[in-house]
Amino acid sequence: MRSLLSDLILQRLTELSDAWPGTLNKRVYQALQQAIFDGSIAPGSRLPASRDLAKELDISRNTVLAAYEQLQAEGYIQTRTGSGTFVPADLPKDGVIADKTPLRCAPVRSHVSLSKRGSQLLTRTGVASHQWGAFMPGVPDVTKFPHDIWRKLQNRLSRRLPPEFLTYSRHGGCPQLQHALADYLRIARSVDCTADQILITAGTHQALDLLAKMLCDPGDVAWIEEPSYWGIRNVLTINGVDIQPVPVDENGLNPPDSPPQDRAPKLICVTPSHHYPLGSVMSLARRQKILAIASQQGSWVVEDDYDSEFRYSGSPIPALQGLSSDAPVIYIGTFSKTLYPAMRISYVVLPRPLASRLKIAHSELYRAGNGLTQLTLAEFIREGHYAAHIRRMRLLYGRRRNALIRLIGQELGPEFLCENSNAGLHLILSLPDSIDDVALSAELEQKKILTRPLSAYYLRPAPRRGLLLGYGCVPEEEIETAFRHIVECLRHRLQAGGAIPGADNRVLALQGDLPDPA
Repeated sequence: MRSLLSDLILQRLTELSDAWPGTLNKRVYQALQQAIFDGSIAPGSRLPASRDLAKELDISRNTVLAAYEQLQAEGYIQTRTGSGTFVPADLPKDGVIADKTPLRCAPVRSHVSLSKRGSQLLTRTGVASHQWGAFMPGVPDVTKFPHDIWRKLQNRLSRRLPPEFLTYSRHGGCPQLQHALADYLRIARSVDCTADQILITAGTHQALDLLAKMLCDPGDVAWIEEPSYWGIRNVLTINGVDIQPVPVDENGLNPPDSPPQDRAPKLICVTPSHHYPLGSVMSLARRQKILAIASQQGSWVVEDDYDSEFRYSGSPIPALQGLSSDAPVIYIGTFSKTLYPAMRISYVVLPRPLASRLKIAHSELYRAGNGLTQLTLAEFIREGHYAAHIRRMRLLYGRRRNALIRLIGQELGPEFLCENSNAGLHLILSLPDSIDDVALSAELEQKKILTRPLSAYYLRPAPRRGLLLGYGCVPEEEIETAFRHIVECLRHRLQAGGAIPGADNRVLALQGDLPDPA
């Protein structure tokens, strides 16, 4: 049986036969030298004995010996008496072989220059190192996904899958999914659309990237909510869009009454049904004001309806898109919160003047696929499994949310609970101004408690401190234990701060340092 090294050398010999013609021992030397230089043979590795390698390669031992001797002379290998032949830790760095022929695989540069936009993006990344666990915001309980139902649907459909579902999509997505979504959105979200207006994308970020590329030129202005989701800021910025944060209050985005004509926004990006991260619902008067501004300024309103399915009391909040006919609204929805993020399926309801052109652009830029997954999802919706899953998860998340609210009230007090929005997959734990929420979140991560600092969602200096606590992916029986870590870390920071307001005494009382003020 040949070793992995001999397989590698045989492959390199085949690759080098045209590039470096010559005697066999020279080509064996070149193959070994290149493999050592590019790291395929790691420093410290032990090479086979010349007799063994010659046998595996089916060549003369003298050929291997000649190659080994040349490598040893140049410092690529060392022979240790009684131990064998090894690759040393210190290797030649000049990137040339004995006859000065440049290596085909040059070493990676130690310093790579990025574009200004690329460098800026890397300084503002928001992707967490962990994506699962208490209390990671925005993550649903993926363990409850009905895999058996999904598998049966997919197996049935895959047996008779037409060829067009295995190639590139030309219609902005699977037509069956577009029709299923149009029916669902009209009923569940009051969205005014037909199937031909729906574009399927690989997640919300791709949808936003397409809109930025096709509707904005570098330097164009986009209004975003302050605070807002880091992802939309980064996608717009990397496309050269000038983002302008607009404050959010209890009624949602609060735009100026008279926007400057010379800096009219090309995009107005909002989360009206459940603001992220604060949770406010945009009032009817504010919705009408934004639509009026968009019509006057020639702007497009981008409505991100990311988790509207999970409302735990009261009637569902209708989508802004359906408020008036022919509204200049681009509606974005996703299955990342209702099913699971790795599915990477979102959808855009495009105004009719944009639909056909943006579908063509999407096909040119991203070469969409995943036909079988989209077809399975369409059947999953059509047979009622999607609505049933949402109903089950709404009850589950509602219990977890109530448990977390109860703990915050009992352990810390109601003043630590931010606005009660009755929706979504996270709560905000309000913190005193003396607490650094970024540092507290980092400390909790070391204890495997995943939170997000509220201040990180602001572009301007944050007016408030807090932690986003996601309850979607935390089993109800684990919420209390995980929350105790937050209380413990908060207690130590309040003690270290010296001045402890009366509301904070409740935290210290948990450890027996002070009597409970209640």
